[in-house]
Amino acid sequence: MKRSKPRLAVFKFASCDGCQLTLLDCEDELLAVAGQVDIAYFPEASRAMAPGPYDLALVEGSITTPHDAERILQVRRRARVLVTIGACATAGGIQALRNFADVAEYARAVYPRPEYLETLAWSTPVSSHVPVDLELRGCPIDKGQLLEVISAYLAGRRPNLRRTSVCTECKARGTTCLLVAGGVPCLGPVTQAGCGALCPSYDRGCYGCFGPAESPNPPALAGRLAELGRGPDEVERLFRTFNAWAEAFRGGGRPA
Repeated sequence: MKRSKPRLAVFKFASCDGCQLTLLDCEDELLAVAGQVDIAYFPEASRAMAPGPYDLALVEGSITTPHDAERILQVRRRARVLVTIGACATAGGIQALRNFADVAEYARAVYPRPEYLETLAWSTPVSSHVPVDLELRGCPIDKGQLLEVISAYLAGRRPNLRRTSVCTECKARGTTCLLVAGGVPCLGPVTQAGCGALCPSYDRGCYGCFGPAESPNPPALAGRLAELGRGPDEVERLFRTFNAWAEAFRGGGRPA
């Protein structure tokens, strides 16, 4: 008897679509993936809208509205394995900067009729609402890591994902440490590897796109930046970007 292909679904919440586009940018690899799975739901790429259940669901975006909070519960019920992809889905995204302010005040300042808005006070990761089987970091995610996750699922094994810091990638490619040699603000020591140390390779400090590394020490990095003449507000802004609401980063480098 012929075995049916695993059913793959891709869902979008509050996000820029960049992580979904990473899947589409896989090009030749995507054809191989498409041959191994049944892409049952992927509005970004297909008109097919199969209702589920799904074997593997990739979820992009943060939860920012009451409707999204209800919808992610429905997705979780229909998905056997749920993988969140990108900084929005894993840490609340850049939109989580609202969590440090008054969202109602923002709405009054930006929109002529804020009473028409229906939004949550906070932008939160998917894991704040439902159990998540795996988080794939990045803004956007790395194509190779995404393919590794899908391949590992098809093979029935754990994916091989790096959990070390960006500093290890700088060392591997022979990039001079910007923080040590040039005093350039850089989140590399506390950020998870996965980008190939892209920004440092162009003499730009790491922005923390892949979120906190395993067992990071933001206060120690903040202390080093202070020694280099960086004030508390500047250090806080460095941490509060793509993964501002990640637990290790939300304190802005200050001790807990």
